[in-house]
Amino acid sequence: MGRLDGKVTIITGGSRGMGEAHARCFAAEGARVVVTDVLDGEGKAVAGVCGADAVYEPLDVTDAAAWRRVVDATMARWGRIDVLVNNAGIFRILAIADTTEDTWNRIMAVNTTGVFLGIQTVAPIMVEQGSGSIINISSIAGLRGSARSIAYSTSKWAVRGMTKCAAQELAPSGVRVNSVHPGIIDTPMAGEFDVHGIRADVDARIPIGREARPDEVSPTLLFLASDESSYCTGGEYLVDGAISA
Repeated sequence: MGRLDGKVTIITGGSRGMGEAHARCFAAEGARVVVTDVLDGEGKAVAGVCGADAVYEPLDVTDAAAWRRVVDATMARWGRIDVLVNNAGIFRILAIADTTEDTWNRIMAVNTTGVFLGIQTVAPIMVEQGSGSIINISSIAGLRGSARSIAYSTSKWAVRGMTKCAAQELAPSGVRVNSVHPGIIDTPMAGEFDVHGIRADVDARIPIGREARPDEVSPTLLFLASDESSYCTGGEYLVDGAISA
């Protein structure tokens, strides 16, 4: 018996990296998984690996109409939504002077507005059900300042704040909202460190001595998605190898 048997889950940015790891983990624990992304080929492949109770739906998280389409399709297929993982995100290393308005707006649109739209679209269904778990992927950058990442860090602080607002508003309806704050994870997104030639320096600051594998983050999400975390809402869950300790 799986820890998520029968739970219907939507995972954004599910085609690779942490999103893929979470989709695989949830499927292995009995969940029905909706993998969403803008990378159609990769997303379909992940859904295929996850089994018969997994589907792929294209989703640009910055598009409110696309969110409604995915949610409507999920409800038509399974009649409920138990878990939303707002995982999609983008990362850029840029000095303040080099951060253009277009770059700022794009990072905020994906990392912050995308999370807001997910909560706004799914929450009414969970409220009507009287249950649900929303898991927002923030970052250690959402807990502290970080040079050369003003847009990314701001977006992740905003996710942290949204989580707490939504947790308080939705708690009376039985809907839980938590944020997860990964550290340095070995995903395609971490390639940004390679572009700037700083990956070795970044890794040297991790007390545990290495980057995390994406599947080392998934168990924290599994706990938050499951009924085991029934009294956990508004929390911040670090998975960072003590880099922010």
